[in-house]
Amino acid sequence: MSLLDVNALTVRHADGRDLVSGVSFTVDSGQRLGLIGESGSGKSLTALAVMGLLPAGLTAHGSAVLDGTEIVGAPDRKLDTVRGRAATTVFQEPLTALDPLMRVGRQLAGPLGRRRGLRGAALRAAVLEALDEVRLADPERIARAYPHELSGGQRQRVAIAMALACEPKLLIADEPTTALDVTVQADVLALLDGLVAGRGMALLFISHDLAVVAGVTDRVVVLKDGVAVESGPVRDLVREPRHPYTRSLVDSAWALEGELDRMAP
Repeated sequence: MSLLDVNALTVRHADGRDLVSGVSFTVDSGQRLGLIGESGSGKSLTALAVMGLLPAGLTAHGSAVLDGTEIVGAPDRKLDTVRGRAATTVFQEPLTALDPLMRVGRQLAGPLGRRRGLRGAALRAAVLEALDEVRLADPERIARAYPHELSGGQRQRVAIAMALACEPKLLIADEPTTALDVTVQADVLALLDGLVAGRGMALLFISHDLAVVAGVTDRVVVLKDGVAVESGPVRDLVREPRHPYTRSLVDSAWALEGELDRMAP
């Protein structure tokens, strides 16, 4: 069984409109899959549905089995046993994902304490170790800081540390570098790549940028207007895109990035 098996997933608005329609894909243990598409393509809604986190007014239909648990239609008490242990999410904007009124160290201590059963000095040491793992200089200062006292790149590293604290089997990264400047983006992507590889986790990476997706994933699903229009190994899609929309993404990546050179035939 795949770690994540999504079959005919549909996300429906209360007014009857389908915002995501019939999307299917799998992610096996240790695999890396990219969801790519323009704004409004349904990629983030797909990720929220997979975690059972759709906002009010939206409902999921079809199937999304995560680590053996059917997410679609599951009650919160059942979802709480899956979130964190099976999968966690790093969102686009860490300033809204973190509690602005709580020091960073305390926020990180919550999942670390629950997962590892740590308290006192052992928990404080684990917090500093987690901050050091995501390459934050002066972890003690970071732990004492509030989110607004950190830069965007530092906040995103804290968010990554929190996502990893529960030692998930699958990390969902939803546009994790879009809000960062170009130099910081590269550092955060390299960090994610190394952490996922080092821990042997699976990765579901969501982005509008094909060059970024090509650098961190093995396979890709292309979404347009809530429909999966093409999927396959990322190298194949870069070399021989079949759908016109995929071709436009590839052309844009070649023109703007030049980062697909290493993937050319």
